Amino acid sequence: MSQSRQRRHLLIAEDEAHIASSLSERFTAHGFRTTVVTDGETARRAAMSGRFALMVLDIGLPGEDGFTVVTRLRAASSALPVIILTARDAVADTVYGLEGGADDYMTKPFSFEEPLARVRLRLRLRLRETDSSVLRRAGIALETRARQAYVDGRILQLSAREAALLEHLMRNAGSVLSREDLLSDVWGYEASEGSNVVDVYIRYLRRKLGASRITTVRGQGYRLEGDELA
Repeated sequence: MSQSRQRRHLLIAEDEAHIASSLSERFTAHGFRTTVVTDGETARRAAMSGRFALMVLDIGLPGEDGFTVVTRLRAASSALPVIILTARDAVADTVYGLEGGADDYMTKPFSFEEPLARVRLRLRLRLRETDSSVLRRAGIALETRARQAYVDGRILQLSAREAALLEHLMRNAGSVLSREDLLSDVWGYEASEGSNVVDVYIRYLRRKLGASRITTVRGQGYRLEGDELA
C-alpha cells in the first residue's frame, strides 16, 4: 500500500451496525478508505498491521473493550492515532481513555461533522510530525535528508535504500510489516516470487543498528521494536 493511500485509510472498530455503516459511508464520501471490524481482538490486530492512518474505536466492543485495545496498542509501541467513541460521559472514563493512550474522545450521540473534523485534525498533526526531516522512534534518530542515523551515540551512514527502509519501519514502529508491503512501499513495485531483496536490506540494517532492534515475525514480516520516541 502506498503511503498516500495509507494516510487516508481509516480503521473503524464499532459493533453497532448502523453506526459503523454510517461512519464508513460518510468517511468514504469524503475521500477516505475504510475498514470496519466489530470486536476488540480483531481491532487490535488490524491496528498493529501498519495499514491504517487512524482508528476510530468504540469503547463497548465485545471481547477486549476499547480501553484494553488502546492500552495494549501503546504497550506494544504502536503510534497509531486513536479516537475513542463511547456512550459514557463520565469524566473518569474520559480521563481513563486518554491516559490509556487515546488521542481524542467523543461521546455518542454526535453529528458526523464532529468525527470528520477530529479525524482531519489528527491526520494533519500526524502528517506534520512525519514530514519532519528528523524522525525519532524506537531509540533511533534518523536525519532523512542526510541519510544519517544516530543510535547509542553512534553515527551511521545509510544508503538511500537503507534510509528509506529504516524510515518506513520507524514510521510504523511496533507494527508488523509484510515483505510484500515493504517491497511495494519502499521499492515501489509488486512482490515477485522468490525475491529476497527485502530480507537482504533488513540484514544490512541489522548489522548497523543491532540485530535485536528488528524482529522477524514468522510467517508475517518484520517489526521495529522499542519505544515510540527516541
